[in-house]
Amino acid sequence: MILQILIRMYITMMPVILAGILNMIWVKTPFVRKHHIPMDRGILLRDHRRLLGDNKTWLGFFGMVVAGMIAQTAWGAVCKYAFPNLSYLYYYHDNTVGFNLLVGAILGLTYMVFELPNSFIKRRIGIPDGKTVKGNRGVLFFVIDQIDSLIGDAIVFTFLYPMPVWQFFAYLVLGAGTHIIVNLILYKLHIRKNL
Repeated sequence: MILQILIRMYITMMPVILAGILNMIWVKTPFVRKHHIPMDRGILLRDHRRLLGDNKTWLGFFGMVVAGMIAQTAWGAVCKYAFPNLSYLYYYHDNTVGFNLLVGAILGLTYMVFELPNSFIKRRIGIPDGKTVKGNRGVLFFVIDQIDSLIGDAIVFTFLYPMPVWQFFAYLVLGAGTHIIVNLILYKLHIRKNL
């Protein structure tokens, strides 16, 4: 029973995972590197530190929205034939292109919006863009880095289908574990600079 629920959760959140991978590849393309425009446009706050930093760009932000739409729509097609009735989304909603495009856009947007407070806080306490720190603070931000976006997407799932509270937190744990594994793979492939 629990294993079946976890499999269904994984199938439900798979488009978010795929979109994250697609967006990571997208932001490493020569086009994005050439047109690298930070969301904060280099703004310094009173503490003389950046608002968000160089790693949060408009192309990356909207890239995740588009990647979410592509991944959700493609995964919807896969689910229709390979995993019918296993995604919680399609148990409660029709698996249509329109639904998938809308949900993919919302998940991609939420994913990115929920990353911004983490970047803002890290700049305030002096953690440079894309860098990690050691000690307890490093462990804390490592955990936050894995779940910040997932919190937003898990909230979206609560609006799309009824779930018990434990399942909300299970999405965070399942997603964080997957995030770590995907980051390790992307690091080994030299797509990510650090973990």
